[in-house]
Amino acid sequence: MSKIRMNEEYRTKILNRFVEHIEGEETQEKTAYLSAIANMEDIYSSTFEVAKKVVERAYPKEDVETCEALKKKYGSPLDVVAKDKCFYFSRAKEMNEEIDQYSDDHSEHFDFGLFGATNTSDYSYDEGGKKFAYAYMRDILKGKGLNPDVIAQQKDNQESPYKSICMNENDEALGRNGRYSRYNSDRDNSNGITKQFDEAFYLDIIGTSHCRSRTIDCTNEEFETFKIFKSAKSNVVNTHQIWIDTILKQKEMIKTGLKAYRTLIEGVELMQELGIEIDEADLVKVNSTGLTMYNPVNLADMIKGMKNKTMTREQKIAERMKYDSDHVVVVDNSSSAVN
Repeated sequence: MSKIRMNEEYRTKILNRFVEHIEGEETQEKTAYLSAIANMEDIYSSTFEVAKKVVERAYPKEDVETCEALKKKYGSPLDVVAKDKCFYFSRAKEMNEEIDQYSDDHSEHFDFGLFGATNTSDYSYDEGGKKFAYAYMRDILKGKGLNPDVIAQQKDNQESPYKSICMNENDEALGRNGRYSRYNSDRDNSNGITKQFDEAFYLDIIGTSHCRSRTIDCTNEEFETFKIFKSAKSNVVNTHQIWIDTILKQKEMIKTGLKAYRTLIEGVELMQELGIEIDEADLVKVNSTGLTMYNPVNLADMIKGMKNKTMTREQKIAERMKYDSDHVVVVDNSSSAVN
């Protein structure tokens, strides 16, 4: 039996099977990423409890209730209470005598939202927020047939149209619509997963302007807790990037090897050497349209359908008469009244 020649379709199938396999492998890089995810879940909960204490110390519940009562009495001019998930915390001098109050080194923006910044100290745009959201919700996005790894895969290709398309699809799937608000819930257009995630971290604040205009004092210990929180978010991004890098390197090496192969059996043997179950017959019998080409019944039907398509006038009349005969309607008039 002659050997089957390798082609691009077979290379793509083998490569996809390889990537599927290595993404499921329990490697050090993947374990570190999954550990960062698990650690983040605990840190979110504990850090938010600290944030809640700090914010409610700055905006006591009784003051919030008073403002809301005044709004009901006097209307929108006193609409000064809003719910927020991002805060500008500062190590205050009266709480930490060794530092200068509101120094840039001791003040920072912290966002508990799913797309909250991971790198910047201010509330400006930070792609790290998307990196975190995609990495943190990777299983959900993969389950929807999307690519949550696209930023990591395209880190050196900022202008990639494919990257933009994938990011838009990821944002839509997570409910990040329009301009994601880093200010307060009244300006947040998110829905679905993002909205549900963010709602767990909203706190009442007095003053509806941007967070930096309402700096919230905290102790040095509290500030360090918030720094650890942001560092943990960055760790999710970093460990995800490292894991994806290892996959990309392996993928490129396999692509190079497959290009050098002239027969399909060489690619199959490579996969088997790597412990990946793959069968030459399965690769051959399914073509790019998904039809089982070499199944005898399917192939015979396809061949029969390729010929004798021209019909004579007599054949068309016969086909029509047969159709009419098969679809004749019988009307029962036995119960009709006769006058």
